Amino acid sequence: MITVVYFWRIKPLALPIAILNMATNKLLLKRFSGIGFIKLLGTGKGESFTPKDADQLRWGILVTIKESNLDALEDSYVFKLWRKISNNQYRAILKPISSHGLWSKQDPFSIEKFEWSGKIAAITRARIVWRKNFQFWKAVPPVTESLHKSPGLINAIGIGEAPIGLQGTFSLWESASALRDFAYKGRAHVAAIAATESNKWYSEELFARFAVIEEQGVLK
Repeated sequence: MITVVYFWRIKPLALPIAILNMATNKLLLKRFSGIGFIKLLGTGKGESFTPKDADQLRWGILVTIKESNLDALEDSYVFKLWRKISNNQYRAILKPISSHGLWSKQDPFSIEKFEWSGKIAAITRARIVWRKNFQFWKAVPPVTESLHKSPGLINAIGIGEAPIGLQGTFSLWESASALRDFAYKGRAHVAAIAATESNKWYSEELFARFAVIEEQGVLK
């Protein structure tokens, strides 16, 4: 199984079609051969993780799939329609390096140990305890400001399965060492980790790192 993530920047007039896609694509993709895990993603600027952060013109899909089935997936109705309503597509083929935690009560990524010195993708996601959303939002700005200023960061966006309560990030890094420096040496992020443990903000969380095997397009 490989992990593939897509992000599309759609044409403004196509927003109703994109919303319909988000309501129907999971059912359509579940019937597709070779797919293991599916997530339909809204996106944001990755600054506040509140609803005002949302980017209504960028949408995404993450799947794990047998590599032999990828070409057929690309040729499916679901992906043809996304390409038709978009003016930019970004696709990354990813190989998991490490994954800790659960996503919708699943451990979705099959880890194989291997050496990698190239570009890294990171996915963080969390299910925020409902009554603690406002407390979480107040703690976010210093971390996101630090993230976007981090040496070695190529790009970072917010991702979410719902406008409130299911938030995360997708980020691209020049190297694993750059990501580690942010995660374990960045003062704001280290403080946020400590606050997460003491405040119990999350009912579920996941952090995964991937080797970026192939990219098409530009994430924007």
